Amino acid sequence: MFGGIMEFTLFTTTNGLYYLVKYIHFLAGVTWIGMLYYFNFVQGPFFNETDADTKKNATQKLVPRALWWFRWGAMFTFLSGIAMIVIALGVQGIPHNSQWVVVILVGALFGTVMWANVWFVIWPNQKVVIAKAKGETTVDPAPNANRAFVASRTNTLFSIPMLFAMGAARNLPLNYSPEKLRVFLGIIVLLIIIFEVNALRADQNGPTVKPIKTVKAVITSGVIFALFTYVLMEVLLTA
Repeated sequence: MFGGIMEFTLFTTTNGLYYLVKYIHFLAGVTWIGMLYYFNFVQGPFFNETDADTKKNATQKLVPRALWWFRWGAMFTFLSGIAMIVIALGVQGIPHNSQWVVVILVGALFGTVMWANVWFVIWPNQKVVIAKAKGETTVDPAPNANRAFVASRTNTLFSIPMLFAMGAARNLPLNYSPEKLRVFLGIIVLLIIIFEVNALRADQNGPTVKPIKTVKAVITSGVIFALFTYVLMEVLLTA
């Protein structure tokens, strides 16, 4: 009887902990992706249409505040996501090759690259743009603005299949089979690497950025990427 009570208590405690971490993940994720879409769908087009003084003033005062929420939303989403996977695998004992683990890993791969882009590409380059607007540097910020733009657009592209995978882990019914698991993950990783190399090297006016340059283009490309991810799931993860 005592053992049963302890087992029940441990079960409810770990499930409660998992849900708490998941709630933090959702809350931080909404903040992060919300700010990502704000930058790409609202602020960017506004900056392209407004006058130079308004853009400069917003870059000095608005952008730093928005970027604070943006990068820390990314950080807490990343950390809570890792905690969720650790609890699920290490405490709850979910099999490593189960559908949930495999599909959530796809979302985690997208999310991890997006987090790295925020902290190591977008934020460092935006700091130069902000410093120029404040008169704190004489460095030409054009290359930094270019790199931040391409990385931000790439994150927007990644966000759509990422969210699809996060939802599909528990809510997409598949006749799941792990036989072609490595092929599935290999294709996803290869695609992520290709897009990420483009994010780190391409010019925003170059041909490889054209599919994600405009708001309409990046949304369309993201939806296509999500649909392709789904097709891969159906072809390679089902018996």
